[in-house]
Amino acid sequence: MTAKPLSVGPWQQAWRALLRNPSALVALAVLAFMVLASLLAPVYAHHIAKVDPFTSNVAGSILVNGQAVDIMQPNDNPLHLGLSPIGPTGHAAYLLGADSQGRDVAARLLYGGRNSLLISASAAVICLVLAAIAGIAAGFFGGLVDSILSRMMDIMWAVPVYLFAISLSIVTVSQGLHIGPFVIEADNLLIPIVIIALVYVPYAARPIRGRVLALRQAEFVTASRCLGVPQWRIVLYDILPNVMTTLVVMGPLLMALALLAESALSFLSIGVQAPAASWGTIIQDGEGLIYTRPMVAIAPGLAIVIVVLALNILGDGLRDALDVRDAARRSS
Repeated sequence: MTAKPLSVGPWQQAWRALLRNPSALVALAVLAFMVLASLLAPVYAHHIAKVDPFTSNVAGSILVNGQAVDIMQPNDNPLHLGLSPIGPTGHAAYLLGADSQGRDVAARLLYGGRNSLLISASAAVICLVLAAIAGIAAGFFGGLVDSILSRMMDIMWAVPVYLFAISLSIVTVSQGLHIGPFVIEADNLLIPIVIIALVYVPYAARPIRGRVLALRQAEFVTASRCLGVPQWRIVLYDILPNVMTTLVVMGPLLMALALLAESALSFLSIGVQAPAASWGTIIQDGEGLIYTRPMVAIAPGLAIVIVVLALNILGDGLRDALDVRDAARRSS
C-alpha cells in the first residue's frame, strides 16, 4: 500500500506560493535588511563610527586619510562666507557626511529608521485591529450597527488623510494626549502611532465590511445559525478566519501608507519630536542644505522609497499567494 500524501493547509500553500515568487522574496529580503540595519544603529554609531548622532558637533574635527578635517567647512562660494557641513567621507565616521549641526547623517539615518519602521508597523497593526472590529461588526450585524459605523467611517473618509492627521497632530503636539488619568507626553512615539492608525481605519474597514457581507450569506454561516450557534462563535470561528487573508494582504500596504504619513508629519515638525529622529525629521534637517550637501535629504528619501516599494511588492506577492480575489469571487 502506498502512503497517502499529507494534506497541506491553506497557509502552508500560501507560504509555498510566496516562496516561488522571486519579486516577493527580494522585497522580503530588502525589508529584513532595513530592519536589521536599523536595529544595529547603536552598534554602528558607538563602535564603528564612534559618534553621538544626537549631540551637536559644529566645532569638532575628524581624521580623514590621516589628516584632521573640520566638520564644518567654509562654503564653496567665491567669498567663502558661512560654513557648510562636511560631505560624504567614504570612511566609517561621517560616511554620508554631516548635517547643519555637525551630526553624523549615516548614524542618524539608522536611528531614524528604527523610529520610522516602529511607528509605521505599529500603526498598521493597530489600524488593522480597529478596522477588523468595525468592519466585522458592521458587516455581520447589519441594521443600526452598520448604519452608525458606516456613517462614522464616511465622516472620517470625507476629510483628507493628511489634513486629518495634521489637525490631530497639532493638538496633541501642543498639549500631549490626555486619556482619563493617563497622560502621554508630546514627544512619546505612541502619539504619532495612534494618529496614523486612526486616520487609515476607514480605508481598511470598508473592504473588510464588504468581505463580511459576502461571508454572511455563505452556506456554512447559514448552517451555523440554523444549528443555534451563538453569534460570537460564528464571528470568532467562521468569519474571522476567512477575513484573516484580507488583513494579511492589507498589512504591508497599510505599513507603506503609515510610513509616508509619518515622514510627512515629522517633516512638518508635528510627528517625531526632537531629540528623537526619523526619516522625515532628517529630510527636514537637509532642506536647507539641498544645494550644498544634498545627501542629508537624499539618503532618508531613498530609504523611504526603498521600503515603500518593497512593501508594495510584498503586498502584491501576498495577494497572489493567498488568492484573495478568487476567494472573494467564490464566496459571492
